[in-house]
Amino acid sequence: MNGNTVRRWEGLFGCFDNKLLPGGDILGATGFMPGYWLDALNLVQQDWDGNTVWSFNKGEAIPDLETGELIMSARQHHDYQREGSPTGYYVPGMEPKKRGVMLVNSTATRELPEFSRLKVADTKLMKIDEEGRCLWSWSLFDHWDQLGIETLGKAIHFHFAPEFGAAGYVKVTYCNNVNWIGPNKWYDAGDERFHPENIISDIRVLNTSFIIDHRSGDIVWRLGPDFEATKELQDIGQIVGQHHVHIIPRGLPGEGNVLLFDNGGQAGMGRPSPCSPNGYYNATRGYSRVLEIDPVDLKVVWSYNDPVRNFNNNVEELSLTNLLFSPYCSSADRLPNGNTLITEFILGRIIEVTPEGEVVWEFVNPGGKVFRAHRYPYAWCPLAEKPGETAVEPVKNSRIRLNTQGAPMLLEEDPFFG
Repeated sequence: MNGNTVRRWEGLFGCFDNKLLPGGDILGATGFMPGYWLDALNLVQQDWDGNTVWSFNKGEAIPDLETGELIMSARQHHDYQREGSPTGYYVPGMEPKKRGVMLVNSTATRELPEFSRLKVADTKLMKIDEEGRCLWSWSLFDHWDQLGIETLGKAIHFHFAPEFGAAGYVKVTYCNNVNWIGPNKWYDAGDERFHPENIISDIRVLNTSFIIDHRSGDIVWRLGPDFEATKELQDIGQIVGQHHVHIIPRGLPGEGNVLLFDNGGQAGMGRPSPCSPNGYYNATRGYSRVLEIDPVDLKVVWSYNDPVRNFNNNVEELSLTNLLFSPYCSSADRLPNGNTLITEFILGRIIEVTPEGEVVWEFVNPGGKVFRAHRYPYAWCPLAEKPGETAVEPVKNSRIRLNTQGAPMLLEEDPFFG
């Protein structure tokens, strides 16, 4: 909590975030497939000392682009969950298991002539057991017609989706996160769309979030991409390139609501717009916001950095350090105290904000970009010493100005200030 490094796992990469397990084990990857955009070679679990205690690489056999030799790869990207925790971040009384079934977001290369002249790297969601056997799978492009994309969206994908990497495939439309719904009040009240084993995900490039029925594979709930269709969607406002959509788990303030990071930037496939004459990436916005939405009546119940709801002109609050913009990646976790932990990928910035929007904790990664960050209890790292937490009093923005060299300075220390 003071910003100091407690433990470093050398050679373990996020895939794309790392997730901690009780006892100090961590999940990640040890490498990525050269030429295969975003695909991790494996998914591994290491203990506190850096020993690999579990690994998975049985996603798909793909050719090494230099030798042509087939290599087994997890092809995992962006997200995964270990059973016991629907979201992978800390929830009191809902801990991920040290061993167990996993939900994995991965890739499968397919021939899909309706969507591209090239091969298409399709999202393949998998549920795997401890031995890496696939228990269930779901492919994105098999359910394209349930995503609410305009008819011309398929033609736009065919003509404008770019080729990525030496693998020679199209990979632009894929899921950016995967979470179980988990126990919730909606299912308890009889709404089958929110079955705890159903899966919630999103597709950044299509501006859409959705719930998958774990039995049929059908999409049974959807948010976007058309935010003009109803009054409720108009009130939410156009979501652009969202990430980390999930149901706030039971036991946390706001439980049952959808929480997501609405990135802004550019995304979408549909009607041409001023920013996109061909309809590819046809929605745009120059700031990010975090939204908490009641998934049944589609009402925004909390937001951060949303100009319609909570921008303000107070000089002490409105500043470049309080505004939020990351057009890629990023996340928002609900904390047990009711605050929200927000990761701003582009700046490598992590903030904790109160329900009133006050920033009460901040960390900026010296190494730059952070895909996602999660806060875990000290008790989950039994070999780490718990530090004494030191409060930092923020300086009021109105008392800071730039001197002629561009370094920040307090007004009373500024020789040019009368």
